[in-house]
Amino acid sequence: MQESCVLLFKKVTIFRKDQKLIGNRYHFKQVQYPGLEQRMKIDIMTMSFLSKSVSWIFPDYKFERLLAEFEKSMSMELDFTLEAKNSERTANCFRKKSVIKVPYVFWQLTTREVLTMEFCYGHKVNDLDFLRRANISPTKVAKALIELFGEMVFVHGFVHGDPHPGNILVSPQGHGKFSLVLLDHGIYRELDQKFRLDYCQLWKALILLDTKKILELGEQFGVGKYAKYFPVIFTGRTLESKSALGTQMSSEEQRRLKEDLSSLGMDDISSFMEALPRDFYVILRTDGLLRSILGNLGAPRHVRLLTYAKCAIHGLEKQPKLESGTINQMFVQVKTNISYLHLRVLIEIAGLLAKVNDAKHKAMNKLRKLFQEISRGIHLLT
Repeated sequence: MQESCVLLFKKVTIFRKDQKLIGNRYHFKQVQYPGLEQRMKIDIMTMSFLSKSVSWIFPDYKFERLLAEFEKSMSMELDFTLEAKNSERTANCFRKKSVIKVPYVFWQLTTREVLTMEFCYGHKVNDLDFLRRANISPTKVAKALIELFGEMVFVHGFVHGDPHPGNILVSPQGHGKFSLVLLDHGIYRELDQKFRLDYCQLWKALILLDTKKILELGEQFGVGKYAKYFPVIFTGRTLESKSALGTQMSSEEQRRLKEDLSSLGMDDISSFMEALPRDFYVILRTDGLLRSILGNLGAPRHVRLLTYAKCAIHGLEKQPKLESGTINQMFVQVKTNISYLHLRVLIEIAGLLAKVNDAKHKAMNKLRKLFQEISRGIHLLT
C-alpha cells in the first residue's frame, strides 16, 4: 500500500493512503517530526526568559499568564491521542447535526506521534470562488458556522481553540447543500461549568443591555470596572448606546468611546488581561477568528449576535435542575422560564426586523439596477 505526501505542516507531515482502508473511507496520517517536543521545550524556555525580562524592564507588561496558556496549548497539540479523543468527543456532541462533519479516527493506526483519520474533501470555509462555483450560499455557511461554535461555547462548554479557515472546510453535497468539516482538534478548552453559565448570563445581559447585570458579572469575572467594555468587545455598542442591536454606533457614541479608550494605559490593558478568567482567553481568540471569517463571507452582523443569544438561552437551560418540592424552588423555576420567554421574544423580534431590513436592501438594489437599465435604454434611444 503506497503513501504519498500531500501536505507539510510545521509540526507534522501529512500522508493520504492511495487505497481504501475500511469500507469506502480514504484516510490520512499526521506524522510528528522527530525531536519536535524537545525543541518546543527549548523555545518555551526562551520565551519565558524574554517575557520575564520585559516584565522586569517594563513592570506594566504582565503577560506571564498568556505564556502559561501557550505552553499548555502546545503540550496538548503534541499528543495526537489527545487530539483524537477531542475529535471523537466533538463528533458525539454534534452527531445529530448532519451539516457538521468530524473525520473518523482509526485508533488501530494512531499513537502519540501518529494520527490516522478519515480523509474528507472540502475547500476552506472562506473560499468565495469555490462557494460560487458550487452554488453554495456564503450566508448559509456563515450561519451554520456560528451555530456550530455557539453551541460549542454556550451549551457543551467544550471549545475548539483554533478555528482559522484552514481548519474548517466546506464540503459540497450537491444542489447547493454542504457540510462543514472540522479539522485539527489539538487545542480545546473545557469551560468551567460556573463560567459557562455566567457567560450565558453575560450574553443575555448584553442583548438586553442590562447595565446592572453586566457590571455584576464583571465583578464575578474579576475584571471590576473594566466590565463596562464587555458590550464594546462582544456587540460593538457601549453601555449607554441607543443603537439597535447589530447596527453601527452613532458618530457621537463613537466619539465618546474614543475619548474613553484614549485614557487607558498599558497598565489598564495588562490588568484587564491578568484579571480575566483563563476560559476567557480561548473565548476571545475563537470569537475573533470567527468574526474575521464571517466578515469574509459577507454575513450581516446580526447573524452572530442573534445566534449567540439563542445559544446562550439553550445553555442556561442546560444546568443542574433544582430539586422540586419547595415554594421558593418553584418560584425560581417559574421566574427563570418567564425570563427565557422574554428574551426569546426579543430575539425573534430582532431577527424579524433584521430580515425585513435585508429584504429592503435587496429590493433597493434591484430597483437601482432596474433604473440603471432604463437609463441605459433611454441613453441609447437618444
